[in-house]
Amino acid sequence: MSGKNSVIAIGLNRTAFRAERRGVQLDTRAPGTPAPAERLPRTRAIAVAVVSLVAALGAGHLVSAFVGPSASPFVAVGNWVRDNSPNPVVDWAKNTFGTADKTVLFIGVTVVILGVTVLAGLLSRTKPTPGLIIAGGQGIVGFVAVLTRPDLGQLAIAAPAVSMVAGLLTFSWLHARAWPAELDHDSRRRFLRTGAGVLVGSAVAGVIGQLAGNRVDVEQSRAEVGRLKIASPAPKLPPNADFAGSGSARFITSNRDFYRIDTALTLPRVSAQDWRLRIHGLVDKPVELTFNQIRDRALIERPVTLTCVSNEVGGGLISTADWIGVPLRDLLMEAGVKPGADQLFSTSIDGFTAGTPVDALLDPDRGAMLAIGMNGEPLPQEHGFPARMVVPGLYGYVSATKWVVDMELTTFKEKQGYWIPRGWSAKGPIKTESRIDNPQDGADLPTGRNTIAGVAWAQTIGIRSVEVRVDDEWHQAELSTEVGVNTWRMWRVTVNLRSGNHRIQVRATDNSGYTQTDALADPAPDGATGWHTIEVTAG
Repeated sequence: MSGKNSVIAIGLNRTAFRAERRGVQLDTRAPGTPAPAERLPRTRAIAVAVVSLVAALGAGHLVSAFVGPSASPFVAVGNWVRDNSPNPVVDWAKNTFGTADKTVLFIGVTVVILGVTVLAGLLSRTKPTPGLIIAGGQGIVGFVAVLTRPDLGQLAIAAPAVSMVAGLLTFSWLHARAWPAELDHDSRRRFLRTGAGVLVGSAVAGVIGQLAGNRVDVEQSRAEVGRLKIASPAPKLPPNADFAGSGSARFITSNRDFYRIDTALTLPRVSAQDWRLRIHGLVDKPVELTFNQIRDRALIERPVTLTCVSNEVGGGLISTADWIGVPLRDLLMEAGVKPGADQLFSTSIDGFTAGTPVDALLDPDRGAMLAIGMNGEPLPQEHGFPARMVVPGLYGYVSATKWVVDMELTTFKEKQGYWIPRGWSAKGPIKTESRIDNPQDGADLPTGRNTIAGVAWAQTIGIRSVEVRVDDEWHQAELSTEVGVNTWRMWRVTVNLRSGNHRIQVRATDNSGYTQTDALADPAPDGATGWHTIEVTAG
């Protein structure tokens, strides 16, 4: 250090010492070093960003109540992430989290948004520009998410627009009030009150938006529908329709336990009074139907087993219910299907689409229906109220559109349903499969006689036989009484188990003579195959 610099340093130290004794703080840093008052504390900078985010989401959610609930920026971004995630990621999420995948998606989106918001705050400790740029970027993502939603009109853009403006203005306003960095007691209290006021106001806006968006009381609408008058009830279940006492599933799955797989992040809210179904496209005359026009027809009730294409070998994404509705064939015949139409392109009120082969819908023996009831009551909201499609023999992703509002007769060449560009096959016929329900994999069993039970299915074809292999020996299983070819069938067999480990497998043969293959295949692109296999220990 030069002599001149040494003298300056000693002088600064003496000045600082004297000032400290008088209770005065001096800035003794080298030139160009930011002063403490030039940088906000991290917690305050983060608070500015997070409060601004809450303000943006609250404002957007409020506006979405009037332009479409799915225009809410957070919901729209969640839908956008879902629709644009790579297929391997989607499959991994389904296989890992099952029906909780939507909750995990919401959590993941929340973590990412909060992480970006915290970064915006940390980068804005000296000036608001970085935070405003990042907040603007988040707003643009909201715009893109809303603009790509097929179920939203032009007014929906108001939700992300208001959200972005609210977020940017709040960020600028709070950032200006966060200074100076070293706030005194009164200034700190004023900043905290301001932030708290913004949070309360945003929460109120969000609650109002939620209440306004939920103005459709689905349960009230279901209650007003009341008991459905069935002209052709389902046949009474015969004795031994299931072997639940031996551990198989019950033949009819309760509404509460019926599996639910769909793309809806938030359940659509549609009243029966407002619901309309439009049938158009390659038809002789377009048809529009109201709920009352459907329920006033001669309703039929039929047991049908539905299966999800995502069901793994031995999985539980399969259930059976007594569905109430009208034959889809009748509705299509009234509209008049033109030659060349080979696909019914159905659309849910939330924008989901599916393509169903027309020949399956016009087949009188298959029994495809537009369902408005399930197990003796109007459809539950989560299962499609007011109306959904039920088509035996086809996986749900091409045939079971819930909250359906539009049916267009077209061709497979012209249009593709939601899952087809994502790597799944176009027509989705259900494969002959079987499952062991009892015992569970890894179970400890007593030696001697043990009952093995499960289910098998081959919708529209029916199950002829089921065989169970214990180690290297095959056993013919007893079948439950057949209810119909569109439903699953239960089986059971009693075997003697010696002490030790045992490998148990099952295979089914359908009424066409086809025996399910033992070749393992993943669900994508057209359904899993293989023999369900478990390991047990007897002793």
